[in-house]
Amino acid sequence: MEKKDQLFKQIFDTNSKKIFHLCYGYTGDEDAANDLLQETFLKVWQNLDKFRNKSLISTWIYRIAVNTCLTYLRSEKRQAKDELTDNIIENRPEEFSEKNEQIALLYKSISQLEENDRLIITMVLDELPYHEIAEISGISEGNLRVKIHRIKLKLTELYNQHARI
Repeated sequence: MEKKDQLFKQIFDTNSKKIFHLCYGYTGDEDAANDLLQETFLKVWQNLDKFRNKSLISTWIYRIAVNTCLTYLRSEKRQAKDELTDNIIENRPEEFSEKNEQIALLYKSISQLEENDRLIITMVLDELPYHEIAEISGISEGNLRVKIHRIKLKLTELYNQHARI
């Protein structure tokens, strides 16, 4: 059991920050992202013995995280919660630096992308190699490059719309 604990701690330390960013990209909500992060790593812990090294462990964890996030999004009734969150954000006193504001705008823009595009751009931001992103998303590396270019254009458009508001 000790060996599994050490392995899990190493896996968590190596991957948790990227998985949090992925979850935050899906939800746009820090608390929900933390919950999904915990749920993802609970599943990793429970299924660690089943991992067969057919792909990188980070790829396997990303797949678990994406499935966890998609399940969450399907089960949540997001509309009312999103409106409430926007009102809370608007009424909160300014406590962010300009850089934090830009990051918040970026994540708000990412949260408006389609599910697959959110996944891909989050992995790009986390600097995953393209071959790994292609494997996780199930498309060829050539198609991935075209898709990333289109996602960046769409993201720039969304970001600029939010920045003008």
